[in-house]
Amino acid sequence: MIREARHPRGTGWSIAPRLVHGAPPAALVIVGALALLVGLLIVTRPLTSLFLLTVYVGLSAIFTGVARMLGAPESAVWSRVGFGALWIVLGLAILVGLGRTLELLPQLIAVLLLVGGLASLYDAFTRGRVSQRVLAAAWGGAQLVFGILAFSWPDVTVLVVAIVFGVRTIVFGATLVVRAVRAFVAGGRNVPADVGARTEDDGERTDATTGAARPRRTRGAWAAAGRYGVAGLLVALAAGGWWASSWLSEGAPVVDAFYDPPAVVPYEHGRLIRVGEFAGQEPVGAQVHRILYTTRDAVGQPAVASALVIVPDERPPGARPVIAWNHGTTGVARGCAPSLRDASATKWAIPALDDVIRRGWIVVASDYSGQGAPGVFPYLIGRGEARSSLDAVLAARELDDVTLSTRTVAWGHSQGGHAALWMSQIVEDYAPDLDMLGTAVLAPAADPLALADELTRGDAGVLLSILISWVLVPYADTYGDVDLSRYIAPGAEAIVREMTQRCPSEPGVMVSVATALGVAEDRPLYVGDLTAGPLGRRLADNVPAGPWDHPLLVAWGTEDEVIPPRLQQEFVDRLCAEGEQVRRLAYRGYDHLGTLLPGSSFLPVLVDWTEARLTRTDSHVDDCSR
Repeated sequence: MIREARHPRGTGWSIAPRLVHGAPPAALVIVGALALLVGLLIVTRPLTSLFLLTVYVGLSAIFTGVARMLGAPESAVWSRVGFGALWIVLGLAILVGLGRTLELLPQLIAVLLLVGGLASLYDAFTRGRVSQRVLAAAWGGAQLVFGILAFSWPDVTVLVVAIVFGVRTIVFGATLVVRAVRAFVAGGRNVPADVGARTEDDGERTDATTGAARPRRTRGAWAAAGRYGVAGLLVALAAGGWWASSWLSEGAPVVDAFYDPPAVVPYEHGRLIRVGEFAGQEPVGAQVHRILYTTRDAVGQPAVASALVIVPDERPPGARPVIAWNHGTTGVARGCAPSLRDASATKWAIPALDDVIRRGWIVVASDYSGQGAPGVFPYLIGRGEARSSLDAVLAARELDDVTLSTRTVAWGHSQGGHAALWMSQIVEDYAPDLDMLGTAVLAPAADPLALADELTRGDAGVLLSILISWVLVPYADTYGDVDLSRYIAPGAEAIVREMTQRCPSEPGVMVSVATALGVAEDRPLYVGDLTAGPLGRRLADNVPAGPWDHPLLVAWGTEDEVIPPRLQQEFVDRLCAEGEQVRRLAYRGYDHLGTLLPGSSFLPVLVDWTEARLTRTDSHVDDCSR
């Protein structure tokens, strides 16, 4: 009977046992214990050990390349040399550029997975038994799938790879220790690659000598069944990962072509570019339009923004007053624009909307630049938010069959409260044609510096970690003196930036939550004092300081879980000390959204106060003397 030639295989990570072949048991105990400690560190402290993980990935790539070159001599020379050299070059590149590759680790892992997948697929078509080829094909396909997914989800890739590499190192270390212990028990000085294990050739010789062919065939059948089982598991894991990625991605809002500006737009700010239909729910008795218009960003450069314009069906004679609605936090990515959401023009998103429509007032609700339209989103950056809102009102005046009055009242909730305060603060210089008669803010994020100080006094939880990324990244992208690396853990930029690419309303935000949970037990994502240095100065610059030449209305809930009520009281006290006209209302038992939602006791007060401002009638506007 002719037997196939047996050659030591060098695929995958099989070079590691060969490197310790013949080593003394004492050396293996030391190496194994170190491997166990390194593996546990990588698994339990992915950010702390990110430098170590990067070195490990680089060395593993080099070892894999060497194993590819030395192993499987029946393979074509170009395959062994080509794929092996590619692995070695990538590994050396990771080690040589270590400082930079800390941030590029997810992308480099993706490339390594793709290279490994192609090499495995080549093996599947060129050599081995049927079961070996099936396993190689499944392993290659799985690596290609997870390589593509690593590009799509770079933040969670770091954690997954940390677990995979860490567990692999723990198993390797434990194996070395077990081999050393077995060698000690056997009384040997050196350790073969697999102490006490019978080689496949030895087993075949024994079978050939005794003529026992059936046990050999049984072992072969079991080995083939094991390969098929592992191949099926790999296919299931790859299919499950791809399905999960598709499900998470499909839930993300789609920014359609309406938001892409033409090559040439008017240079002046507040000019209408285009008008489109709104695909979401329309309130009873009104029509909703989407508009794209010119504006200026936070640093005064030309930009484009989008907005919703809600126009009542019944239009009394004359120009209609305007409510400039400034929305609260919806995320900071382009897809988080309210005009992309189904319910953004309902009473659940805009307070007292039904009453506003019945009175014939027109609502202009900006997305702010960078949401919907391209650009950097000015999260809690006052001038950027305010310019977007003011220009939305100016652009809406160019709509056909709609006559807008210059009489305007600004409303805003949370982030939008910050925007509304800045809107009314700069209107005289930026949009002097508008007559701003009042500003009403609900649970406003009025003082970004004080809020940052308050929120970062304790440990940053999952939601707080995401919220900080929404502040830190836009500030770093807007202001050249704010260096992101000063405030985040080394190597964590990919994680922090990916958090800003998902909206709270999409399923993909679960990846951000999972990532934040994964690192929460390791170390904080944020290592710098957010209220110090350039960031602290920029936060202070974005605190609205007035003066305002019209009344202000400030309302909040006593159970606000986002912005501490104490900060609202301090803000109102400062306004009163500066001589502003402020009506303040604190609602017992209301949370952050309480004043906004239908049924709120504040809504009738808001409408009556606004009507008095628009009609210039006397009403109660000042609680500072109380």
